[in-house]
Amino acid sequence: MMDTRLSLALDAAHVALPEAGDIAVFGANGQSLAGLPVERLKLVCDDVIAARAYAAQGYDVSTEAPEAAVLSVVIVPRGRIEGRVMFARGAAVAGGNLIVDGLKTDGIDSHFKELRKRGDCSAAFSKAHGKVFACKIAPEAMADWAALGEGRENEAGFFTVPGVFSSEKVDEGSKLLAAALPASLGKQVADLGSGWGFLSRHILERESVEELHLVEASYAALSCAQKNVQDARAQFHWDDAMRWEPKANFDSVVMNPPFHKGRKGMPELGQQFIENAARMLKGMGHLYMVANRHLPYEDSLRAHFKFVEEIGGNTRFKLLHAAKPSRKR
Repeated sequence: MMDTRLSLALDAAHVALPEAGDIAVFGANGQSLAGLPVERLKLVCDDVIAARAYAAQGYDVSTEAPEAAVLSVVIVPRGRIEGRVMFARGAAVAGGNLIVDGLKTDGIDSHFKELRKRGDCSAAFSKAHGKVFACKIAPEAMADWAALGEGRENEAGFFTVPGVFSSEKVDEGSKLLAAALPASLGKQVADLGSGWGFLSRHILERESVEELHLVEASYAALSCAQKNVQDARAQFHWDDAMRWEPKANFDSVVMNPPFHKGRKGMPELGQQFIENAARMLKGMGHLYMVANRHLPYEDSLRAHFKFVEEIGGNTRFKLLHAAKPSRKR
């Protein structure tokens, strides 16, 4: 494995691992875990794609934190509040023993300053535009951060937790798409990348819908959706919407696909959503989606559907409708 900032910090003895015992890892999302002993790690992984990749490499992966560990390693996420929740959870399972690794662009400097106010932290090891440091902080010193992880209702009355997409308010694109959906979507419908359930609630306002399948890669977001969408017609799938295969084809697919991984723009994510939507639709099926204006999705839609049109939007977003998939399962 290639060296990482963490493995270099361990090699240089800037931080150290306990000689024995389980090590919890929070925030791993596909990164290399070089330098950490595979057989001792308990990965707490929210993203199903990363979880499957780590499991294939022999790591012990779960969506829940272990009951106890001798150390928690926290790989800092993009969200400031999400990071604070991870620190609190990590301290709670490991008696306050933390190693923190993060990029400057993800706020590692501000986290370092804040953690030093709450406990004892080592000097920071700086490398590759980031920092690694160790802390000993009593879990009760982060009780307020732990409480943030319990979640709350956002301004629209939906339950969310830190770290899920658009947790504080409804995404503008999703609002536009919800308002533009037709009165009938058929009996079997899928919401790909369903998030915490905003679009799904609107889909279920249609009496014709007999089944709605919510497919979401984030375990946290899907757990929120299960609270927000309490309807017997809803079925929940912690899965990769770009690869998921339903047991039967759908009348309609609705989606607001992601186009970032971390800070990197990746329009190919939406293109793969489109390709899989075409595979799972019936011959006369319909796709309804929203996308940022600049994203090049029309060519992908035309490659996979016989009929494509723009049905609305504004200066930032476009609403697209496609029908009659040209490639069947």
